Amino acid sequence: MNPMINLSRRGALKSTAAIGVLAGFGCGKKNEAPSSAPDLTNLDAIATAQAIKNGDVTASEVVEAAIDRAEKANPLINAITTPYYDTARERAAQAGDGPWFGVPTFIKDLTHVIGQRTTYGSRGFANYIASTQSTLVSSIFASGMISLGKSATPEFGLTATTEPVQNGAARNPWNRNHSTGGSSGGAAALVSARVTPVAHASDGGGSIRIPASCCGVVGLKPTRGRMPTADRTEPRPLEVSEHGVESLTVRDTAAFLAMMEVETELGKVGLVEGPATARKKIAFHKNTSSGAAVDPEVAAVTDETARKLEALGHEVSEVRDPFDASVLQDFMIYWAAGAAQTISDWEKATGQKADYSTFEPFTYGLVEYYVARQSLVETAIGRLLSFERDYRAAFADVDLILSPVLAGPPPEIGYLSTTYAFPLVFERLSEYVAFTQYANISGAPAMSVPMGMSATNLPIGVQLAAAPGGERAILEVAYELEEAAPWIVKKPDLPF
Repeated sequence: MNPMINLSRRGALKSTAAIGVLAGFGCGKKNEAPSSAPDLTNLDAIATAQAIKNGDVTASEVVEAAIDRAEKANPLINAITTPYYDTARERAAQAGDGPWFGVPTFIKDLTHVIGQRTTYGSRGFANYIASTQSTLVSSIFASGMISLGKSATPEFGLTATTEPVQNGAARNPWNRNHSTGGSSGGAAALVSARVTPVAHASDGGGSIRIPASCCGVVGLKPTRGRMPTADRTEPRPLEVSEHGVESLTVRDTAAFLAMMEVETELGKVGLVEGPATARKKIAFHKNTSSGAAVDPEVAAVTDETARKLEALGHEVSEVRDPFDASVLQDFMIYWAAGAAQTISDWEKATGQKADYSTFEPFTYGLVEYYVARQSLVETAIGRLLSFERDYRAAFADVDLILSPVLAGPPPEIGYLSTTYAFPLVFERLSEYVAFTQYANISGAPAMSVPMGMSATNLPIGVQLAAAPGGERAILEVAYELEEAAPWIVKKPDLPF
């Protein structure tokens, strides 16, 4: 491990000089020759920006090294949809500003960048070039981060694995026969493989947390409305998606949140720099509300995390899953309605009739699922909108709820294939993704923290969830878990 990284709370605060995490890192250092070049694969985004600011390495060298890693890793993990390396080089060669100037990243391929391809993981958009970009993307670039390209996602982000027909399966860096999760699977794989320390991600049903768990990185879904406006121009009845990053460390996720967040009715989180002194009340559960089985290895990691938290002085108690599984049925109707709307919009824009040569069988299965339940949509939306009250009630006497992220370790490539018969894939997904959607429906924050490994060398994450606006409590506890069991020292076996 590079001596520049100190994973203790005291070391992190000393190295960042408190508020300097944001204000002082990467403030326009020119690309003069560095005095000494650190091992960049050991550095998170904050340390990378600090190294550039200190003159230990230049932005151009950081970006070039990331491109080199990308070119070595991608043939193995297939996590990049479209590279934009020359654009990244040009940006790095300029004198830059922003707290994270020179930190390499990727933008998820559901999100527009002006002049770049957005495929949505779909053959139907293979040649689509974006003419606009959201406030979110502009804010990412204003921070100084430099995008190397677009990261892989399943078609329209509709499923929990990244195996699109358009580009083929993204592969887990820890075991390349297994899934990266989805829909931010390419982003999580690239961070896990140490290609970049952070990568943009989004989460509409678990799509930051699921791949974070699968790939052994950190992934926070913020409170609804916390991030700047994304690409969507027309509001939905219920906004379930929020943006964030996959990251190597808790402090990177905390700093990204503080840089990006906008004012909401709940106020701002601000910069969370470490654990709090006050101990928290934490409930945990391992069962699913639907009754789906939880793999013993996943349950064991959750139990061990609960014991760690208790040893750290928190008040920890075991409960049953406090939520009603019926709301997940409403969520799937709403999710399927989104798929149907996307296909309809494509047909209107192109004047063509969609068919199986354009879109995947799973996408069509969702459309058929919606059509068969179209009369239930209004009622489903009403129940979804009222769920926030029930969700908040679960936190009446506790600060956080700890649970698994997923019911099992990352499955083998093909287990959730979008080309299988829809009923089979739907059943497998429903059993596998049983913990994450509640936070999307309620608009609450939730985070995946890497806390264990399976017998087959695959990461297992746990989820920390809070009531809406509760990011600070989540991050404070995540810092403690990171210090108790530092995961950055673990790397997948890749040729760099």
